[in-house]
Amino acid sequence: MFQTQKLAPPPRRRPAGTTALLTAPTPGARTRSRIWPMLGPAFVTAIAYVDPGNFATNITAGSTYGYLLVWVVIASNLMAILIQYLSAKAGIATGMSLPALCREHLPRPVTRGLWGQAELVTIATDLAEVVGGALALKLLFDLPLLVGGVITAAVAFAMLGLKNTAHRRFEFVIAGMLGVILVGFVYDVAISGVDQMAVLDGTVPRFEGMDSVMLAAGMLGATVMPHAIYLHGALTGERHRLRTDEARRAVLRSQRVDVVAAMTVAGLMNLSLVLIAASALSGQGIDTIEGAHAGLGETLGKGSALLFAIGLLASGLAASSVGTLSGQIVMEGFLRMRIPLAVRRIVTLAPALVIIAVGVDPTQALVGSQVVLSFGIPFALVPLIWFTSRRDVMGGLVNRRITTLAGSVAAALIIALNGVLLWELFG
Repeated sequence: MFQTQKLAPPPRRRPAGTTALLTAPTPGARTRSRIWPMLGPAFVTAIAYVDPGNFATNITAGSTYGYLLVWVVIASNLMAILIQYLSAKAGIATGMSLPALCREHLPRPVTRGLWGQAELVTIATDLAEVVGGALALKLLFDLPLLVGGVITAAVAFAMLGLKNTAHRRFEFVIAGMLGVILVGFVYDVAISGVDQMAVLDGTVPRFEGMDSVMLAAGMLGATVMPHAIYLHGALTGERHRLRTDEARRAVLRSQRVDVVAAMTVAGLMNLSLVLIAASALSGQGIDTIEGAHAGLGETLGKGSALLFAIGLLASGLAASSVGTLSGQIVMEGFLRMRIPLAVRRIVTLAPALVIIAVGVDPTQALVGSQVVLSFGIPFALVPLIWFTSRRDVMGGLVNRRITTLAGSVAAALIIALNGVLLWELFG
């Protein structure tokens, strides 16, 4: 039997800039010339932005509505850049993850409620990753979905083992997976004959009925990922524990580069999915990943379909390992409690395998999981904006007013979209 480990309380933190141990020799001037070694955390979280849920929602959007929802991808990615930057900044300023900050500063009942919804988000995340990996293995090797799901979980867990031995090696593996996905998307976009004027028209915000609103919410949930918000601050906090605000600001400059580069790559991948589906699959009535794979093979050739399936597999494996890591951070932060990663993996994996075993349509399960994630965004985003706007928490790295305003507008838009969706579904 496994035992739950209760973590020792962290030391009480005074405002950033007055405590925090120095564990990384990165003074300001030196850090500016050594940006490359600082990069990595944003690329780990970026894989969450191109997980199998993105494949499902973006393909459905492009094949059903053409270029109509291009604006959703662009707006979501701009919000993602801001949100991940704030998460990274909170970790650098405090040395703590967002869940840990919630436990430190919020009443216990609120913290436990936030933990409960975060666990649901983690399960929905794992559902998308495992189902996506299983689908990829079925497309590539004709394996049964249940077998593919177990293989995806096992390989992803093995990849996560790298994090315990060398975080840079883990980051390189995840970045390599991003590269695999990117190559396939670039090839497919290049040969798909994208209509540039239609893309431009798709940047104008609008909907066509309730189905497009629900799909937009799913695309938002697939792009701005709650578990990525929880994870990013933990990664930067554990790597950069600095004594002075000068050193923190120097590291923060490198993290701006990291976030913008990683989120731009992820955004281009999401946009590519919509464009590929809109140009190569529009009008074919395709709303499943299997149908998209077959349609790409017929329209663009077998090579295109093969690259699509390989990219889906890379996405499922990498995103699944990142999702498990995020789940551990959620429990440690909110409850100050740790369970073995193997147990953590089983707990979040079980619902995904049940979904596969009972025969639920995989693509519909993927899209539904992204809607659940969309509803979880405000519970991560609102505390993040609040904490980063507080000088007693952030010290010299507190948000400027314009930054807090931009984050608040993003949160309001997300909450409003989800409110409309709930009204239409249950009103």
